Amino acid sequence: MNTIDGSNRHIKTDEAPPPSLLAIVLDTNPHAWAHLSSTLPLSAALANILVFINAHLASGNANEVAVIASHSHKTAFLYPTPDPPQPKTRHGTANGHVETNGVGADREQHLIESANKYRPFAVVEQAILRNFSKLLDETTESHLQATPTTLIGGALSLALTYINKSTILHAPTAASAESLSLAALADSENSHVDHVPLTSRILIVSVSGDLANQYIPVMNSIFAAQRKKIAIDILKLAGDTVLLQQASDATGGVYMKPERPEGLLQYLMMAFLPDATARTSLVVPSAGGVDFRAACFCHRKVVDIGFVCSVCLSIFCEPNLPDNLCLTCGSYLSLRSAVMNPPALIPRKKKKKKKAGTDSATPGANTPAGSSTPMHP
Repeated sequence: MNTIDGSNRHIKTDEAPPPSLLAIVLDTNPHAWAHLSSTLPLSAALANILVFINAHLASGNANEVAVIASHSHKTAFLYPTPDPPQPKTRHGTANGHVETNGVGADREQHLIESANKYRPFAVVEQAILRNFSKLLDETTESHLQATPTTLIGGALSLALTYINKSTILHAPTAASAESLSLAALADSENSHVDHVPLTSRILIVSVSGDLANQYIPVMNSIFAAQRKKIAIDILKLAGDTVLLQQASDATGGVYMKPERPEGLLQYLMMAFLPDATARTSLVVPSAGGVDFRAACFCHRKVVDIGFVCSVCLSIFCEPNLPDNLCLTCGSYLSLRSAVMNPPALIPRKKKKKKKAGTDSATPGANTPAGSSTPMHP
């Protein structure tokens, strides 16, 4: 139109907030949820989390979500589904029969295509429920007897990997930008491609207790998130752990440990729904006093006072290491000599106190008693 009538028209677009990616790490430890079943069953918690996910997706058309299950023996994506799609239904075979994917697949497809629910919400809900049911079916008694804890370190690594991949897709490099077709660039004289940066955060819904056995992978994930400026929010429904408090404090996230876990949906909607852009205008809840204790590398237990390797900064609770060698880097440590022969403390020399009415000047013959200034004849 500009070339036809000679006018200059500019389309004014409203500036919308950048898209937000929410990676939810759901602690599905069966042992912990069994103790919490009388207060908050796992089915009710999952239903509340699905409502929270729908609210996040409804906050912006470009918002994305990823759900990762931290189980007792493995970590798995609940959404998006990494499995390949099922084969399509084929009609009119040679023998006259019709091949289908089963009654369950037809019912799931019917729920997704239902007009009573927004289709993106239905797709996410059905994928999460299907993959969660599959994860529970794959859990055996041997898996439950192997460990009472959860693999939170592996789930954090998966969340950071997915966030990094999504960030690259939203902000491609110069090499990938040059590979655009000439037809797309020739649409208009001033055509250009705007890539909106992606704001990401991680929400951990935790019910497990001590995670000191995963101190190293969890701390590595915390440092990686801190460098990428990815906030880690913690919703602690049960148990207590110092590592998650440190993760929230180091990355600028929100840490909450509600007194009533049955109000899960209220805590999710009020404290964890605002993204990083909205939190700049809000007063977010704080964790208060953060426990900065570390876990030792030898027995994986939280210690108040320990021994630190001067080379790799590994922490040990006891000096009795094999051959006084660091278990991480193999450096020689003189821990035993430091404990058995502590360095001697040299007492300080006490300074003599000056008497009142005296001066630092050397007293002379012309200085009368009680006078601090020498008198001349």
